[in-house]
Amino acid sequence: METTDILDVTVIEPRFKHPTIFQKFDSLAPGEGFTIHNDHDPKPLYYQLLGERGDIFTWEYKQSGPDVWKVAITLKGEKEEETVGEMVAKDYRKAQVFKKYGIDFCCGGKKTLSEVSQKKGISLEELKAELKAAENVESGSSISFDKWELDFLSDYITNTHHQYIKDNIPFISELAQKVARVHGANHPEAVQTAAVFERAAQDLSLHLVKEEKILFPFIKELVAAKRNNSVLPDSSFGDVANPIEMMESEHEQAGEDMEEIKALTNNYQVPADACTSYRLLYQKLEEFENDLHKHVHLENNILFPKALELEKELA
Repeated sequence: METTDILDVTVIEPRFKHPTIFQKFDSLAPGEGFTIHNDHDPKPLYYQLLGERGDIFTWEYKQSGPDVWKVAITLKGEKEEETVGEMVAKDYRKAQVFKKYGIDFCCGGKKTLSEVSQKKGISLEELKAELKAAENVESGSSISFDKWELDFLSDYITNTHHQYIKDNIPFISELAQKVARVHGANHPEAVQTAAVFERAAQDLSLHLVKEEKILFPFIKELVAAKRNNSVLPDSSFGDVANPIEMMESEHEQAGEDMEEIKALTNNYQVPADACTSYRLLYQKLEEFENDLHKHVHLENNILFPKALELEKELA
């Protein structure tokens, strides 16, 4: 239902536009909404709202240019519960609980506890109890990534997880092809595994380039702008929500590829007639998946949301 509450964005000073919109959105009760009146398509705002608030609103174009754009934004009937990605970002100890049940907290981290428990056939109450118990576990040397500056976190991801992918893709690819050649006749899943990993490897290699050459440098510019109290830096892609949406989509595809490999390898259980190379392949594939989970968690659940918030702060 269209709301009569109209927010004319064109009369708001640029640096106050997004803060004003978010403030108005956060004041909504379930079922309430307002209409944005703008002089251009506010689609980047959609991605920013989705990234920072989750899938808790509807977005409906009432007028689509060329001079006036009107979009009705309505808060859904009930606010979404906290996502698994948000939970792990706040307390990484909970990642072990999700890993125990095979719940993806990185690539699929935007799902809620209710959604994942239903999908996995797990008792929601038991899952909540285990997550609560994880809060009492000594964290030891656990690193508080969420407290790091975003430029430092970007460099850490590049030097640790990106470098891991670059170092390991050639070795795992060669190993997978060898196992497929030698054992493919008796184990057709080995051929499929090699093919899926090759696809994932090519996609991830291109993905790293986009992050290192485009997204991460812009995030560093945002950090520098805040430190120097300067204006929001220009970009060739509009709001940072645009490349972030693409990166998250590619993360999801990588997660699906690794899930397919996990299914093909029966959760990395080597067959009885496996040779040394076969065993090493499964060990490296499992290691690769574990590192990818940590890698994507840092980006999807910490770096990207904070970059969106920082851009909004500077706007």
